[in-house]
Amino acid sequence: MSEPEERQEIDIDIRTTAGKLADLQRRIQQATHAGSQRAVEKQHAKGKLTARERIELLLDEGSFVELDEFARHRSTNFG
Repeated sequence: MSEPEERQEIDIDIRTTAGKLADLQRRIQQATHAGSQRAVEKQHAKGKLTARERIELLLDEGSFVELDEFARHRSTNFG
């Protein structure tokens, strides 16, 4: 974890509503950007888009609401 992220965590007081919202936003950002930049570049090098990029192109702007962004698959053997 980088120093700005550590400092941000220290500044967040999760006992307050504002602190809880800030912590939630931080966790959403982490979940949304869970893939490494290297993995994204690898997809782009193959001429492919990431799943979120494909969804953005497929649906109308603002019409998609991601649910369960904190859920993770247990399976790691995708072939």
